[in-house]
Amino acid sequence: MKMEQPEHCGEEVMPGSEASRLHVAVIMDGNGRWAKNRNWPRIVGHRKGAERCRELVAACPDLGIRYLTVYAFSTENWSRTTEEVLGLMSLFGRYIKREAARIKKEGVRMRFIGDRTPLDPKLRALFDWIEAETAENDRVHLTVAINYGGRDEIRRAAQSVARAVAAGELAADAVTNATITAHMDTAGLPDPDLVVRTSGESRVSNFLLWQAAYAEYVFTPVLWPDFTPEIMKTILDAYGQRERRFGGVLT
Repeated sequence: MKMEQPEHCGEEVMPGSEASRLHVAVIMDGNGRWAKNRNWPRIVGHRKGAERCRELVAACPDLGIRYLTVYAFSTENWSRTTEEVLGLMSLFGRYIKREAARIKKEGVRMRFIGDRTPLDPKLRALFDWIEAETAENDRVHLTVAINYGGRDEIRRAAQSVARAVAAGELAADAVTNATITAHMDTAGLPDPDLVVRTSGESRVSNFLLWQAAYAEYVFTPVLWPDFTPEIMKTILDAYGQRERRFGGVLT
């Protein structure tokens, strides 16, 4: 089956090659509702959600997922209660400390996207540390979006390009899609093939707006703490039956 190929935002990916293994992005929604349904504090749902993330990362090689990008905290999530925000930030730090050895041993490369500026310096230092510790790993690429928003990312990339033009390092007429991509948080990563959102909501919520231009989407009613690798396998099996035209015609 021959398909017209889109312009990739990240690295060049050739069909059938090892590098063409799937990039799946997940909007991990429903932690709070899962906890509320059990009359538990929302943070309990987030802790359970972190366990599900760990399980999915471990299952990625068997599922054929080489790149996994998860939406952990958006630029809009600061509007939540101070208690929940602080609890989430603490959870992120504990996850890194607890999982670092296993992540490194299992060949997982961990990266973070989003604006780190407002985050606690200790948490930013942890991000830097785990990224450096796993930089040589290539079995699974785990990207975690924290204080991330698609529009904010595009704005920051545009500012970076504008600075390069103003400094005479780049001609305005020379700015291409690839130029913008190189200034995005996800520079060097391939576009997501599939975006999955849990909890029954059917919206993209400002996630990977540039990168997911040609992604397939799946919206499942399952709340994230109940989402298992087996459910992901079912979704991937169905995804494998889809015909991706990228704006072209299948021949």
